[in-house]
Amino acid sequence: MKFMYEPGGVCCRLMDFDIDEVDGDYIINSVSFVGGCVGNQLGIGSLVKGMKVQDVIKRCKNIKCGNKDTSCPDQLALALEMFLENNR
Repeated sequence: MKFMYEPGGVCCRLMDFDIDEVDGDYIINSVSFVGGCVGNQLGIGSLVKGMKVQDVIKRCKNIKCGNKDTSCPDQLALALEMFLENNR
């Protein structure tokens, strides 16, 4: 399933997901980012590939970037929570 999310409060302007359902779990095939720190976002995309959506949420939720109230990983978790709400 394709899913796009426009994050707020971070440098990234768009997150683009490809997620599959496997044995009742949602698995991230890929995530790409538009805008922001290229190295960090390539790293995040590589790290979450193949992970269960729930596991990524647990690891990334509430991570802050400097003095911001959020971060790209936090926005990733929020996007995935929205994905789950829309696919239950």
